[in-house]
Amino acid sequence: VGIYAVQIAKALGATVIGVCGSANVEMVRRLGADRVIDYTTEDFTSGAETYDLIFDTVGNHSFTQLRRVLAPTGVVVPIGKASLGVMVAGMIRSLFTPQKDVRFVYTANREDLLSLAALIEAGKLTTVIDRTYRLDQTPEAMTYVGSRHARGKVVILVTPDAENA
Repeated sequence: VGIYAVQIAKALGATVIGVCGSANVEMVRRLGADRVIDYTTEDFTSGAETYDLIFDTVGNHSFTQLRRVLAPTGVVVPIGKASLGVMVAGMIRSLFTPQKDVRFVYTANREDLLSLAALIEAGKLTTVIDRTYRLDQTPEAMTYVGSRHARGKVVILVTPDAENA
């Protein structure tokens, strides 16, 4: 999700600050981030800089931590799993502060898909493939994805000739 978020935000004209581990710093720069913070050496939630939008694809900071660096009318968009209690707490907090914890639910529609296609055709949106696996290696692929160390998409080759395509 983060790979696409960086590229789409840049295509829309945003200033993008990516947060990732050391191994991904150069990749995030290549994707278009204006600045990259290596979370192994710097905690962006303890700095003085504030952000209008935090697109949280990892979920390793609490809303309280994120709120410290959120602009007064900023928005946090957590992507991924969260307990019902965390979601309800975020919605309740959002009622009492201009800072928002927004849950994101998306339904594909033609207009959005055409916009994405245009970004792809313009070379502004690309896919980063980390690894490919044969269909019979699906358990290994799932283990790798579950390790949360994939540096891009993991592809399962469905047909025997797919490797040579």
